[in-house]
Amino acid sequence: MDALTIIALIVSSSLFAATPLIFTALGGVFSEKSGVVNIGLEGLMIIGAFTAIVFNLTFVDTFGSATPWVALLAAMLAGGLLSLLHGLASITFRADQVVSGVAINFLALGLSLFLVKLLYDKGQTDMIKMNFIKKDIPFLSDIPIIGDIFFSDIARPTILAFAIAIISWFVLYKTPFGLRLRSVGEHPMAADTMGVNVAKTRYIAVFISGLLGGLGGAVYAQSISLDFSHATITGQGFMALAAMIFGKWHPLGAMGAAIFFGFAQSLSIVSSNIPFLQDVPDVYLLIAPYVLTILALAGFIGRADAPKASGTPYVKGSR
Repeated sequence: MDALTIIALIVSSSLFAATPLIFTALGGVFSEKSGVVNIGLEGLMIIGAFTAIVFNLTFVDTFGSATPWVALLAAMLAGGLLSLLHGLASITFRADQVVSGVAINFLALGLSLFLVKLLYDKGQTDMIKMNFIKKDIPFLSDIPIIGDIFFSDIARPTILAFAIAIISWFVLYKTPFGLRLRSVGEHPMAADTMGVNVAKTRYIAVFISGLLGGLGGAVYAQSISLDFSHATITGQGFMALAAMIFGKWHPLGAMGAAIFFGFAQSLSIVSSNIPFLQDVPDVYLLIAPYVLTILALAGFIGRADAPKASGTPYVKGSR
């Protein structure tokens, strides 16, 4: 296997594994930029994965090849609705945002497994037949060298992830809505004084995080696991949270960090095809993503500046 083929394989696998993390990390950016800590990204991915798989299995005969895409919409709605519970607890009732997020994680896992048992009378769903696969991007994949590396064997949700990351950057930093959202995360009292509805803005941000978290879980389930069980989402939400922090709460930074963690995840998949990794024990490659997550947070969390009001409930008129 020549060097170009190895590089193309690594890039393709890394982007494939990173795609769900990009969506979920972007969701975390919106929530935390508004001042609401969202530890519940794992739970949002779980409910998104569950909804997408069940929808896919149920309506595959109705929607045919479009089923995975329609399932994404259903998963986004489920993630958005679940995130509103987090918003209700942390914004309206001013509960501890970390505790609320952890509760979302437990609720999503318990509820989804209960429903799987109820619907399928077993611990996991059937395998889906319609899923996202890797394809070459027309025209771009024909470009010499660059096309082989970056535009061959690319899943369509990966393209969507890059587009949403750019759109997220534009919305947060180039629009009045983005300015209001960031202002309630930095200084909610000043934003309130200027007429910004702090609670409404935070609810919108949390809802967006739910949409993107559910989208991330749905993409993971329909491209990697292809079914749903207790082990479908095992830490990917926390990796996305780490990517958000590693990326310094910036959409493009979070995307880059997600690609880094996707690369770490892909090593265990492609190692058998890479000569210098073939002799590395599988256990080391399997734990690599989690070790790198810890190292990244330990090395960068102290240097990254979170929104100043992040994690702090706001009471109108308080000082």
